[in-house]
Amino acid sequence: MKRIKIIVLLAMVTMVTGNSFSQVISESAKRKVTIGVDLFTDLWQDKPADMKLRTINQGVNVFAMYNFQIAESNTYFSIGLGIDNHNMYSNTRIDSINADTITFSPINEVYSRSKLNLTYISVPMELKFKFKNDMKLGVGFKIRYLANSKDKYRGDIPGDNTGRQTVKRKTISHLETYAYGFTLRFGYKSVNLFGYYQISDIFERGKGPELYPISVGITLTPF
Repeated sequence: MKRIKIIVLLAMVTMVTGNSFSQVISESAKRKVTIGVDLFTDLWQDKPADMKLRTINQGVNVFAMYNFQIAESNTYFSIGLGIDNHNMYSNTRIDSINADTITFSPINEVYSRSKLNLTYISVPMELKFKFKNDMKLGVGFKIRYLANSKDKYRGDIPGDNTGRQTVKRKTISHLETYAYGFTLRFGYKSVNLFGYYQISDIFERGKGPELYPISVGITLTPF
């Protein structure tokens, strides 16, 4: 949650500074750079049969992209950098984060939260189409590098009678270092619907469940 708050704070700063900059720079300069934030929920696919997920698995991306205009058209090719943060809340917990094979087991104790958190450094690429009525369409592809992973559990511990505890474990084994998938944005001016379809699993093949996210949400691009 702390990491999510930090990224959301950065997004808010980005939006405020973006609005400030947009008032003093030229329209030509505005078209060259896009700074924005994606707010979304993840629909986790191919989860284990005994895993139940929370309805909302909130995540956030913060990104900046440089736009290259194609000829004199309203079509642009964009490429940039971003930070992507994903969460998966479930009724399960990883047995051992350093095991030869990663498995999720249902929690039998009283608990309030169990989540998997993944943070990526991303390189988004998009082909953008801008229309005269200020509608926009972006079709793209994203390559991502895993920068951080952890799980967090809040609840009772088997064999421990001291009460509810918070346990954080970092650097989960057998996660794929790279992830990639397709993106889609469609909207009006600075507000867009956003979708990301990951075509790679988050775990190495045969070393964990074949989980991958489909992200659905909105994109805000104040600058």
